[in-house]
Amino acid sequence: MSRELMIFSGNANLALAHEICAYLGVKLGEATVASFSDGEIRVKIEENVRGADVFVVQSSCEPVNDSLMELLIMIDALKRSSANRITAVIPYFGYARQDRKDQPRVPISAKLVADLISTAGTDRVLTMDLHAGQIQGFFNVPVDHLYALPVLLDYIMKKKVKDLVIVSPDAGGVERARAFAKRLQATLAIIDKRREGPNQTQIMNIIGDVEGKSALLLDDMIDTAGTIVQGAQACADKGAREVWTACTHAVLSGPALDRLQGSCVKQVIVTNTIPLRGKDQTCPKLYQLSVAPLLGEAIRRIHEDESVSSLFA
Repeated sequence: MSRELMIFSGNANLALAHEICAYLGVKLGEATVASFSDGEIRVKIEENVRGADVFVVQSSCEPVNDSLMELLIMIDALKRSSANRITAVIPYFGYARQDRKDQPRVPISAKLVADLISTAGTDRVLTMDLHAGQIQGFFNVPVDHLYALPVLLDYIMKKKVKDLVIVSPDAGGVERARAFAKRLQATLAIIDKRREGPNQTQIMNIIGDVEGKSALLLDDMIDTAGTIVQGAQACADKGAREVWTACTHAVLSGPALDRLQGSCVKQVIVTNTIPLRGKDQTCPKLYQLSVAPLLGEAIRRIHEDESVSSLFA
């Protein structure tokens, strides 16, 4: 007997959840996800989930802690309602930047959050472009790790940019940039930077040739946009004809929008793992692509016990 596929969502990214449901041809499950007057999260699953194969769509984006608590409490409610299997679909996994002890007396927050999600009753996790791949090992349940690479690639290929060079804004992103450059048959450059403090970077040098070329800076996320804007300026200073940037997760906190608007960046290509809100929606440099079909197809394959990795073959 095949289990019924059901999809629920917290408040973090309802638009993406609706898009995923449209792709799969199912309706979004009914649930009340609100808060008491003191700010505590209040959840009630409004329909029968007994024996169902349930997927909960929730990015841990701003407000980060509320989004995370909504996810945990929804999972607990579904577990206590006798759902057969619960998959946490986390398009953007927050707290991922603290994935190791790089200084004395600091936490490994990514491991703590993974433990919370597992303890709440999650049977498996579906996520996208983790800040560090090893975070998959922090979970004690199966993790399907998707990449936005095909979505971004499709858009870039359609633009038919000449003399393209893919630029990694730091050494940690070289593998991602190399894979991207290989698919596009483009050259690769790396920015060697020195981090002065949290959210502050100083560009040091560009390894590779960007002169007279169209440079695409590729990263997993843009937070305060300091790294990307400085990297773009470094490319321009080295003679790049134009500079684009692309990322999976548009965190865009603090001064990010003002920095991007005032920079030499021609276009900022992002996906909808995090919804664009307020001023983000009116920024002319931002162009958003949807990962709903990719997530939807992965959910279908998990539900039908098919291979997810073959999506990227």
